[in-house]
Amino acid sequence: MSKLIIPGEQSFKGSLSVSGSKNAAVAVLAASIISGTRVRIENLPDITDVRTLLEILQQMGSSVRRRGRNTVEICTASIRNNYAPPYDLVKKLRASSYFMGSLLARQGKADVPVPGGCELGPRPIDQHLKGFSALGANAEVEHGLVKLRSTHLRGAHIYMDIVSVGATINLMLAASTAEGRTVLENVAKEPEVVDVANFLNAMGASIRGAGTDIIRVDGTRQFQGAVHSIIPDRIEAGTFLMGAAVTGGELCIREVIPQHLDAAMAKLKEAGIEVHTSEDTIWVYGKGDLSPVDIKTFPYPGFPTDLQPLAMVLLTKARGTSVITENIFEGRYKHVDELKRMGAKIKVEGRTAVVDGGETLSGAPVKATDLRAGAALLVAGLAAEGETVLSGVEHVYRGYEKLEEKFAQAGITLKWLREESPERKKDLREHR
Repeated sequence: MSKLIIPGEQSFKGSLSVSGSKNAAVAVLAASIISGTRVRIENLPDITDVRTLLEILQQMGSSVRRRGRNTVEICTASIRNNYAPPYDLVKKLRASSYFMGSLLARQGKADVPVPGGCELGPRPIDQHLKGFSALGANAEVEHGLVKLRSTHLRGAHIYMDIVSVGATINLMLAASTAEGRTVLENVAKEPEVVDVANFLNAMGASIRGAGTDIIRVDGTRQFQGAVHSIIPDRIEAGTFLMGAAVTGGELCIREVIPQHLDAAMAKLKEAGIEVHTSEDTIWVYGKGDLSPVDIKTFPYPGFPTDLQPLAMVLLTKARGTSVITENIFEGRYKHVDELKRMGAKIKVEGRTAVVDGGETLSGAPVKATDLRAGAALLVAGLAAEGETVLSGVEHVYRGYEKLEEKFAQAGITLKWLREESPERKKDLREHR
């Protein structure tokens, strides 16, 4: 049990490198099962969610070997009759749902607990189940367990009722071994979807159209080992962007794909932030007054929902009224009450948040309720007057690698307040 003490009135300065994408990495790790042989994954972020996925693979019988901090070699040859990932680990993160598609593709059956992860409101898996059924699988949910069975997967034409990253990736996984061609329409176009498709193709799959509205998958059973490097994390890069803007800093963000952040950079420029890019670098200058802007979150290439909490912190500094509309997750305003503790003026009605900005935030005790809310509160603490104490820090470490080290490189000081658990305190008393 620990809390993060954040001294206020700090600015990002210098340069930072972006780690591999969390959202791509967790899907790629689950997809590695399909090869049935050895794969090498590079630029893998060393974060809690990745460690959990690697532990799941190991408990299912895979061999996992680290080659340095950010490279792993995984051999899944021994995963033959094991089609049930461990419940206690699966419940820790939403991305464990990808084992549904990968196990169905590899073995024709899967028993996967309904996944856990951040509580951001209802995230039904009906599109996943609809797609699996169209491919010829029997899909049922019993007592919190998703049970998938198929003796023969066949290609199908599947139209997604809603744009879903998780369902798009899961159906790509399942369709990769289905007989014939699968056509997926109205799919997610996120860069992470493209990265998973590239990994599957490197292992022998035939997937075309990733990154567009229609993906075509020609099934095959001929898979082999592969080497794959995870794309840069656009949300981590966006966190640094927003952080520099909020704190009035000057930051160079390296090893990034700027096009992945076009929507976020457009809103920063609209607010009065100076942003420049090159092939793999973004420079952001956060000096000067900020103008209010309106933001609506949408699937890629729209403004990402994962950056909405950070954008809200930025808008508390803009003189005037800004309106945020959250179109992805209805439960993504849990950070609002915590920002109010710091003096922010925000009103929420349904999916809309109205931010009356221009006031300086004040340090306060706040709690992270999910990964991105935690990142937003951390940045808010840096810009605030006084000291902020952030609890629930474990959420932040699910998605950010080498947090203290990177922030220190950019001139940011963070302090830890470590607390003994009640059980530990009891043990210490008993031994006195």
